[in-house]
Amino acid sequence: MRLAALVRALRASGSDVTVLTTNPPDCFDSVVPDHEGVEVRRTAALRNRDGYLRGYLPYLSFDVPLAFRLLAVPRPAVVVVEPPPTTGAIVRIICTLRAIPYVYYAADIWSDAILTTDAPPFVSRVLRRVERFAMRGAAQVLSASQEFTDRIHEIEASDRVTTIGNGADTAIFTAEGARHNEGVPYLLYAGTASEVHGATIFLDAFKLVLEQLPSARLIFIGQGSDREALENSAEGLPAGTVRFEARLAPERAAEWMRGAAATLASVHPEGYHRAFATKMYASVACGTPVIYAGAGPGREFASRRGVGWAVEYDVPAVAAAMAEALAAPHDDAERKRLARWAKSSVSLSAVANRAVAALGAVAERAPTGRN
Repeated sequence: MRLAALVRALRASGSDVTVLTTNPPDCFDSVVPDHEGVEVRRTAALRNRDGYLRGYLPYLSFDVPLAFRLLAVPRPAVVVVEPPPTTGAIVRIICTLRAIPYVYYAADIWSDAILTTDAPPFVSRVLRRVERFAMRGAAQVLSASQEFTDRIHEIEASDRVTTIGNGADTAIFTAEGARHNEGVPYLLYAGTASEVHGATIFLDAFKLVLEQLPSARLIFIGQGSDREALENSAEGLPAGTVRFEARLAPERAAEWMRGAAATLASVHPEGYHRAFATKMYASVACGTPVIYAGAGPGREFASRRGVGWAVEYDVPAVAAAMAEALAAPHDDAERKRLARWAKSSVSLSAVANRAVAALGAVAERAPTGRN
């Protein structure tokens, strides 16, 4: 979504854009909407059964062909790359050979995030070196949050970091549009469920909710490394009260968000504390409040008046918020008010425009080359 918004903003500024990416997962349309006039070059990559690129070999399946693709593409004014850091390293090598400036879009700090997984310690150390290498060669690093900017300064001590923020695509995630009807009030967890998030707390809390509201439903949409653990945990609940859906295209996910009493987001307090569940932006853009459990910057966001509930990573506290959301869902007027606030405050359009300004400055400073 971030890069799609950036592409649209670049096109609006009059720039020609070529995108080097992969074939989409099976559940996504092969043609990305609103990208007219953009050349999108796709290639196959090794995805897991859930449709994700996750792990060394899948990254390698994209990174190695990317080196040759970058060598063959007509010389651009600037290249934009986002993690994984291995892709950033490939871009640095090829862009150095061709004397092309590149911008590293740091939507996450991967060498920190991997510490929350069961990967051996040396993997984080190697990834830190690769990540530092990718950032060090960049003409500019774009950071998705002030927390990331501070951490990048610690890792790289670079003065070439610009905080542009993050948000939701308010052209897709909006209060207007089709709304999923489950027939009963439901709560929605949409997006990745990994070690970082600790989403199993919502199932533990939902057991308590069902004692008060037996007709309530809990829906999970998406994949992630904790998906199997979530499904196993759900087996102890009454049949039909919890459902799992596959990963959906953003337009379909928006329909489910509009119909939910609230969406769910979490970051485990013992995990990656800088993580921010960006799906919260999408939820409020649809006019749907958020229940957030855990620590980190997401707690401050969810604490804002009207956004939702920010609670401790604690089963009774989460259950209380879930029951309150189900018992008194927002009416249409409240949803529209929340969506209007989101459009003015957390829209990806403003983020993309800041990124375009940074890219323009890089392109102006770059020497003209021929290769």
